[in-house]
Amino acid sequence: MTRAAVFDVDGTLADTNHLHVTAWWEAFRQAGHDVPMHAVHRAVGLSSDDLVDHLLAPDRDRSQDDAISAAHKTLYATYFDRLPAFKDAGRLLKRLAAEGWTIVLATSAGGAELSALRRAIDADEVIHATASADDVEAGKPAPEPVLQALDLAGAPAEHSVFVGDTVWDMKAGSRAGVTCVGLLCGGIPRADLTEAGAAVLYDDPADLLAHLDRSPFRTG
Repeated sequence: MTRAAVFDVDGTLADTNHLHVTAWWEAFRQAGHDVPMHAVHRAVGLSSDDLVDHLLAPDRDRSQDDAISAAHKTLYATYFDRLPAFKDAGRLLKRLAAEGWTIVLATSAGGAELSALRRAIDADEVIHATASADDVEAGKPAPEPVLQALDLAGAPAEHSVFVGDTVWDMKAGSRAGVTCVGLLCGGIPRADLTEAGAAVLYDDPADLLAHLDRSPFRTG
């Protein structure tokens, strides 16, 4: 039976959430919107369109939305040559692959951004596929990105695990019917992740790797 280990990337395998916060904050500022950084942080993990819609008033001038997203993409791209992976992120993926799990990434990143993230993680040889928000009609917290990942792996939900760091990840995984593992390294409070559907929490990839035999990934 194929088992999928589905991973979010930003804030889960790569320490990039606060880089996104800074880039979004500046993109909003350039467009004349005063959006607090703490609000941006809570919205990271949504697709670009959904994030803008979540943070700005519904009666705004929507003609600016595409420009805001484009500005975020341009600002964030300045970090591509130095995106930091969390400790043991690559080792975690390689260990799971060695134990028979099919590794799939579920992320809204694509193109040069995804390439930069994968270079940082340094585990390309074990990543089976990537499910992007661009491949589905609805991004997280809708279940479609996780369901797409399962389809790419050829794995049933009941034998798969999704690892993420945001409320949106946990909601998407729960709605897709997979076991959800929450990581605290993205900066979201443990109570919020648990309420959103996390079955268990770990500090970061290194913590999950250290306790893998007692995690939902246990093979015995």
